[in-house]
Amino acid sequence: MKTIEQLAEERILILDGAMGTMIQRLGLTEEDFHPAGMEEHPILLKGNNELLSLSRPDAIRTIHEQYLEAGADIVETNTFSATTIAQAEHQCEHLVREINVRSAQLAKEACAKYTAMDPSKPRFVAGAIGPMNKTASLSPDVNDPGYRAVTFDQLVTAYSEQINALLDGGVDLLLVETIFDTLNAKAAFYAIEEVFEKRSTRVPVMCSVTITDASGRTLSGQTIEAFLISMAHVPLFSMGLNCALGAAQMRPYLEVIAEQATCRTSVYPNAGLPDQMGEYRESPEVTAKLVGEFMANGWVNVVGGCCGTTPPHIAALAAEAKKHKPRPMPVPA
Repeated sequence: MKTIEQLAEERILILDGAMGTMIQRLGLTEEDFHPAGMEEHPILLKGNNELLSLSRPDAIRTIHEQYLEAGADIVETNTFSATTIAQAEHQCEHLVREINVRSAQLAKEACAKYTAMDPSKPRFVAGAIGPMNKTASLSPDVNDPGYRAVTFDQLVTAYSEQINALLDGGVDLLLVETIFDTLNAKAAFYAIEEVFEKRSTRVPVMCSVTITDASGRTLSGQTIEAFLISMAHVPLFSMGLNCALGAAQMRPYLEVIAEQATCRTSVYPNAGLPDQMGEYRESPEVTAKLVGEFMANGWVNVVGGCCGTTPPHIAALAAEAKKHKPRPMPVPA
């Protein structure tokens, strides 16, 4: 069976779409978010989507299968906020390892099912590693700009726990995504390298940053050019953009990545910008047309969807991707 690196040479790979959007559509109740033994938890848990890997594994597996049916080559684990730091606000730190292992297993089960149905199209699991709800670069206290709610070492410890559990669950890749703080990302990549060395193993690593506004900068203030330089030391499978903006607004920043990145490139935008009600209304056809322009320009190797995207969006992207060739890997100078 071909490796993901070999497949990436042949064609544009398809990442899945939004997990949160699909979960919202299920209309789940508070009870759905309580794993066995946590019926009397003192804090409301609805919205803590990572818990559903334990309390409603059927729902999570079905979402993975819907994206695989739509044509996804890579599905992300339901672990965006599955770290002790992020789960502390729900008093669920004790479940972090179990959430990550089980989430990886659910995604692997779905991928194994679809790979068996068509061995010529192997499916892969990316361990989703989110940005945390605390930032190492910015103070949460306007009256104390030097204060930090978290240290670099605390971030490394939390990320290491997550990474080990994802690898134990069998993920094929690691995806550090929705990066808004470069220092948090550096902690994640430091943890990844440390874990790889201790385990004497390695899987491909993807990196995806988010531009938060029209200034073209991350929340912690970096331009795309500066971010690329900050990540130049990390051996990456891919570098790209996700979230915050729709495809139309991402265009100039993706062009910079396509020109300067020494690895493969990825983009998985939101379904446009949210309306006044916070809803994403961009149709699959429009998303595919916009991202199709990136493909036609030879800018991307991996495409998918973020907030507001659904299996029809991924199916439209998969159909469009068949018309285009992947961005050639840059030749080292």
